[in-house]
Amino acid sequence: MSIRRLPEHLVNRIAAGEVVERPASALKELVENAIDAGASRIAVVLSDGGLARIEVADDGCGMTPADMALALERHATSKLPDALVGEEGAIENVTTMGFRGEALPSIASVARLTIESRVRDAEGWARVVDNGAVVREGPAALPPGTRVIVEELFGRVPARRKFLRSARAEYAACLDSVRRLAMARPDIAFTLEHDGRRALAASQAEDRPARVAALTDRALVDNAVPIDLERDGLVLGGVASLPTYNRGVADHQYLFVNGRPVRDRLLMGAIRGAYAEMLPRDRHAVVALFLDVPASEVDVNVHPAKTEVRFRDPAMVRGLIVSGLRRALDAAGHRSVQRPSDAALAMWRAEDPTHAFSDRQPSESWGLPPQGSPFLTETPAFAGVTGMGSLVRDRPTFFTAPPAARAEPAWAPPPDTGAHPLGVARGQVAKTYIVAEAEDGLVLVDQHAAHERLVLERMRAALVGGRVAAQALLIPEVVELDEPACDRLEARAGELAELGLELERFGPAAMLVRATPALLGQADPSGLVTDLADELAAFDSALSLRERLDAVAGTMACHGSVRAGRILSVAEMNALLREMEVTPHSGQCNHGRPTWVKLAHGDIERLFGRR
Repeated sequence: MSIRRLPEHLVNRIAAGEVVERPASALKELVENAIDAGASRIAVVLSDGGLARIEVADDGCGMTPADMALALERHATSKLPDALVGEEGAIENVTTMGFRGEALPSIASVARLTIESRVRDAEGWARVVDNGAVVREGPAALPPGTRVIVEELFGRVPARRKFLRSARAEYAACLDSVRRLAMARPDIAFTLEHDGRRALAASQAEDRPARVAALTDRALVDNAVPIDLERDGLVLGGVASLPTYNRGVADHQYLFVNGRPVRDRLLMGAIRGAYAEMLPRDRHAVVALFLDVPASEVDVNVHPAKTEVRFRDPAMVRGLIVSGLRRALDAAGHRSVQRPSDAALAMWRAEDPTHAFSDRQPSESWGLPPQGSPFLTETPAFAGVTGMGSLVRDRPTFFTAPPAARAEPAWAPPPDTGAHPLGVARGQVAKTYIVAEAEDGLVLVDQHAAHERLVLERMRAALVGGRVAAQALLIPEVVELDEPACDRLEARAGELAELGLELERFGPAAMLVRATPALLGQADPSGLVTDLADELAAFDSALSLRERLDAVAGTMACHGSVRAGRILSVAEMNALLREMEVTPHSGQCNHGRPTWVKLAHGDIERLFGRR
């Protein structure tokens, strides 16, 4: 078999497979070119998620007709200064977003590409390339700057076109790409329109924290700490969320190296290390980190897409990020752990003891006594204490004192410890852990983790029977999310309805919650829907319906379970223990953590040196 040279158009298509994977890849390259051209305003227009049309217009320096023709040739670039061309360290010292000279010819080989550009004080010029062939060029009327239009990407490459995802999924990827580039350059104004509707607008001259918050969540301003650290020529800046402000997936972690958006395992691992022991295993911080490194200390020429980097001293970079994040979180003091939102403070505010339980209904699931049962008017244990009997008699008959380091009147004699594997409740520690006495030792139960598993198993049992019962909201709640999140929820609305969560689209960037699963009780619709949107983003499309329902049910169960910090009565604690004993998999929560541990009598004796 003889060796022969590949045709030029085939070489370009092969190169396009590395540079242009999907519409978001092409859009990223075009926006980076606009940034390198010195633009102060960049406007992006998409049609059909970028599959039909991508348009990027800027007010940068523009191109002459000769520069435009050269830009469509492979490995032709304006990004390397003349002084660097031919030098050994040319690539290592590049400071622009692009430098390889592959993007435009690669895109032009797999789509219809139109470039219109005008240099100030000159006439505009246009050039049209259709899948590698120049079909038209001539004068064009436009303001100073450049406009690039990409139409029918992979239209004549069916082998690649069929692997593209739906228009919604491709649009979500394009939006994420522009969002990351807009975060990197707050000095540039960005707009993005999709099918005639404005989806993103970031004004010029915003500072970095304000730009990040505007493109992620406005609440981040009040729930984040600034990052500012310099060490050995490396500078780390940005914002990081408090541990109490987190998300269900890591998609809200934005990383930039020398102004370039990257997805680097080293940096992601450093973030996890910095937040270790401050976040649950299934939660992720919201961060936007900007790392400035001398060009000689980082290699950006690892992959044609330029989203991967390699550091000369990765240990130093990781240490800088971990120490920078921890220092900022430590400086936040009580905000990072003990300062909840105003809504959370209102829920935890102390209630008037004469009205705290006036409207409480008995709960069979917790084994509470029937309504109207007489409260003990005399307690034998208090008979010999002066005045204690009158205090008990004066209490309202509907009030049950919560455990507060004192004896609690019981509705019935405590059960026998030998009759139950998990024992009998004796108290509660830190408002989080149930202390129970079993026949063979001491049992500690994480009330939130345990009840989370119980709620999940109830939901699974209800699904086997058909669908989970829904509890309609008296006033439907509107939850604001970004558009891709709303698209994911709308696409799964039928599956969520089987789990008792009824949603409707309420405009481009909001969902209307009409009902929540009855098993969750008084759930937080906003937090539930936000977490479900994050959960759906991490789903593999190959998952079966049952696997998706199980994952969503797990997220719902977490929202509907007893929270750590809630004071439980003895009856509630015992009811939880009894249900755990008859529920499958109750020894572990939905995230793999143990729900209870036991200290045998021998272990306790060893703690006190008795054996």
